[in-house]
Amino acid sequence: MRALVYDRFGGPITLREVPDPVAPDGGAVIRVAASGLCRSDWHAWAGHDDSVHLPHVPGHEFVGTVAAVGSGVRDWRVGDRVTAPFVNGCGRCEWCARGEAQVCPDQTQPGFTHWGSHAELVSIRAADLNLVAVPDALTDEAAASLGCRFATAYRAVRVRAAVQRGEWVVVYGAGGVGLSAVMIAEALGARVVAVDRNPAALELARQVGAEHTVVAGTSTVAEVHDLTGGGAHVSVDAVGSATTSTDAVLSLRRRGRHVQIGLLAHDQLPVLPLDRVIAWELDLLGSHGMAAADYPGMLALVADGALRPQDLLGDVVALEQGGPLLERMEVAPPTGITVLVPGDLPQH
Repeated sequence: MRALVYDRFGGPITLREVPDPVAPDGGAVIRVAASGLCRSDWHAWAGHDDSVHLPHVPGHEFVGTVAAVGSGVRDWRVGDRVTAPFVNGCGRCEWCARGEAQVCPDQTQPGFTHWGSHAELVSIRAADLNLVAVPDALTDEAAASLGCRFATAYRAVRVRAAVQRGEWVVVYGAGGVGLSAVMIAEALGARVVAVDRNPAALELARQVGAEHTVVAGTSTVAEVHDLTGGGAHVSVDAVGSATTSTDAVLSLRRRGRHVQIGLLAHDQLPVLPLDRVIAWELDLLGSHGMAAADYPGMLALVADGALRPQDLLGDVVALEQGGPLLERMEVAPPTGITVLVPGDLPQH
């Protein structure tokens, strides 16, 4: 198969021929129709994830069709159109049994623990637990975000933060996961403030539901407090940096809830204002993707039009263009969700 590959962290990412994956027992191989380019892919390429072994194929959010199934798979057949969470549970532990595969201690992650979806084929284990059927109404390009950014934002906003109608939500970062959080919070009836450095990203945030936007800077926290009348009920860090995570916590009102989505490099961990956390009784919550068992609720909102992941699409490009885009992601983040297509580009 053709795949994007790098041989050293921070090194060139090239398109080359590599061996096809084989469906493991209980697992499946998916023929990739579209694969989202995510900041987490950049973290892996930069060497921030200890689970990555070289040479490596990145990519962890995708949509495609089942190309092969391993022994023991009951629920899926060749040709089924599917996606999968970026966290694949083992299907045997107590967390998987409770439908919480996103914290499975024996989890695998395509694009991290094994070769990923910036390729023509990708393998997934425990197919009956981890695969999710994709509605026909969603295009491949729009569905590519469901395995990571959109699903991660959905669980963070609706489940972990339990956002309520009328609450103020501030989202730091208007990339793919941040824009998803903006759209989902607005759909739940919240009032949203989006924070980013990129004016184009903030304009897209306004289009998908942000009531206010703030250009990140030294006065960001004060601006958020002014706009929300004393601080947000919920803050979301969708970037993952010492600055954004700390500012997000400081943007809360008393008894507020912070949700950390953005990944943090080991050498960039924040010094959080725990004195404020104690005095104001703030809640600090982590959110790590979403298990396949929780997808039906999200997909129901997509089906009735309350959520429109297609509105978050940015560029749709050929697979071979993905390497340079990924290498530049830290200094030139895309606006919206960029999707790589292994085959012919769609004609819409």
